[in-house]
Amino acid sequence: MHVLDSSAFIDEYDVEGPSATVPSVREELKDAAGYRFDAMEGSGMRVHVPDEAAIRRVRDAATRTGDADVVSETDVRVLAAALELDAVLVTDDYAMQNVADALDLDTDVIAKEGITERRDWNFQCQGCGREFDENRERCPVCGSDLARKNPN
Repeated sequence: MHVLDSSAFIDEYDVEGPSATVPSVREELKDAAGYRFDAMEGSGMRVHVPDEAAIRRVRDAATRTGDADVVSETDVRVLAAALELDAVLVTDDYAMQNVADALDLDTDVIAKEGITERRDWNFQCQGCGREFDENRERCPVCGSDLARKNPN
């Protein structure tokens, strides 16, 4: 089973075997990619709605890796569907691949190279330079914005 992100429809990923996605992926697609979604749904692709427990697990993993502010609600639901269906995630999104790795999900990439290592991001204040393990709205010391920083 393969669970497809929007990029699978946009880049015409050729699925061998059963496939699934989530309803909100269709909302992200336009023109030919939307027609591909409709055709695949008509020929048996499963449109899955993940449960709240799986969604919580994905959000927790995204928080641990530092990707919580980068992955969209659709991304979270696609990851949750892959988790529930014990499926291979098909995406070109690096943040989704990073979270999938944290969840021990296999991934297939389409048009880009996949990630080579998982990253647990740090956050650095753009004003005073202090680093934090978790993202905050503003630096608690000087009040400046925080930005994701590779911890390596």
